Amino acid sequence: MIYLLALVIGIVAGLRVMTAPAAVSWGAALGWLPLSETWAAFMGYRFTPWILSILALVEFVGDQLPSTPSRKVPQQFGARIVSGAFCGAVVGTAGGALAGGLIAGAVGAVIGTLGGYEARKRLVAAIGGNDRPIAIAEDVVAVVLGLAAVAAVA
Repeated sequence: MIYLLALVIGIVAGLRVMTAPAAVSWGAALGWLPLSETWAAFMGYRFTPWILSILALVEFVGDQLPSTPSRKVPQQFGARIVSGAFCGAVVGTAGGALAGGLIAGAVGAVIGTLGGYEARKRLVAAIGGNDRPIAIAEDVVAVVLGLAAVAAVA
């Protein structure tokens, strides 16, 4: 089960690179992820979830800008894989499977990046080319999926 949850948090990172760390951090701060005696304990520190949440909100706004590059360019894609691997490792650590979580998170990030791109492209085409409602829906899906994944670890 922990590998599936690490994969899901990786998918979230593929959709929104900063939402996954924010969700994992909130999970740690709320006690859903038992990390206090691990290398990832800092994810549950007092200010970590707030800082990561602000970064996630900035990303939500930035995603709406026409100058934002595709999630498939090397820098964006790489950041999503690193975020997914890191968050997967944190989730894996909570379940006693750091390496497996890291790998599952990285794979999930690839799935989330490519799948999210295709889904968004097709949905935008289906509604006539207006990207904003689909982008907002993707934000909501990423937040809900991220919080559901870390809550399920508890």
